[in-house]
Amino acid sequence: MSLHEVDEAVANPSDEAVSAAAERFLVAAFYKFVALDDLAVRMERLRVIAEEHDVRGTVLLAEEGVNGTVSGPENGVRVLLQELRSDARLGDLEAKLSWAPYQGFYRFKVRIKREIVTMGVPQVNPNERVGTYVAPREWDALIGDPTTLVIDTRNSFEFALGTFDGAIDPVTKSFGEFPAWVESTLKPLMEERKPARLAMFCTGGIRCEKATSYLVSLGFEGVHHLQGGILKYLEDVDPGQGTFRGECFVFDQRVSVKERLEPGDAVLCHACRMPLREEDCEDASYIAGVRCVHCIALHTDERRARFAQREQQVAIAAERGEAHMGKVMIRET
Repeated sequence: MSLHEVDEAVANPSDEAVSAAAERFLVAAFYKFVALDDLAVRMERLRVIAEEHDVRGTVLLAEEGVNGTVSGPENGVRVLLQELRSDARLGDLEAKLSWAPYQGFYRFKVRIKREIVTMGVPQVNPNERVGTYVAPREWDALIGDPTTLVIDTRNSFEFALGTFDGAIDPVTKSFGEFPAWVESTLKPLMEERKPARLAMFCTGGIRCEKATSYLVSLGFEGVHHLQGGILKYLEDVDPGQGTFRGECFVFDQRVSVKERLEPGDAVLCHACRMPLREEDCEDASYIAGVRCVHCIALHTDERRARFAQREQQVAIAAERGEAHMGKVMIRET
């Protein structure tokens, strides 16, 4: 989602994958900026459907629209999407669909928020104005032009896992920091480089769409954004032919996806919840469940001892063929 405010997932998905055998779970990531009302009624309907069909994940509702990522049996996910699209205003709601070998979330949550993706600038309204949408198959030509300034609107840990050739990393920890980066860095950079256009992207399209709305409101011109985000790009562009390097972080227990939206190879550090690449896991600082390159200096010995104990409990549960469920924090967009 893109989504997205997801904060609880299966702590050890391999256990559930074993118990589920060949079962696959449909994952749907979706959003739409549209003026909505009756949010409390919508929230209750979605909660009932999710409970009846064992759909899990998170859906955010706000007066500016809807944003969510859910996972579950195919029929259940499609029933939930059908409920959303039953409102004419959401009739054309697009969902990026992919498959996972295990359930990506621990439970279902639906919440009413001020924003479906938090920027913290109330006057920004993507329902009124946004930048120019660019289809995935036209994206590489746009960003390959040297007069285009390419901006990754995601968080720095997502950028580190994978991004497009030549993209700029705003080095943000949350999307709410983007407006400050525009003032401190982007405006001076525009003066220095004088690009003909801006090209912005994110995971599923929601952050870059809102970012373009913000820039257009400030008077920026030539603002473009990747329609459907990286997820749609990885789905549409032929493997080995694109300019996206690495893997795309996703806000569920798969951690990352790659071409054709197949599950990636990244894992989460259970100590700091940061995504880890293969080389991060091979680093001398890495101890599974205890520390990684991102958090080696963050925790006390006492906390690391607790982490190690928990990791041992997970290993014991796995040996017994039992699922060890726990709270896994997935970072916000």
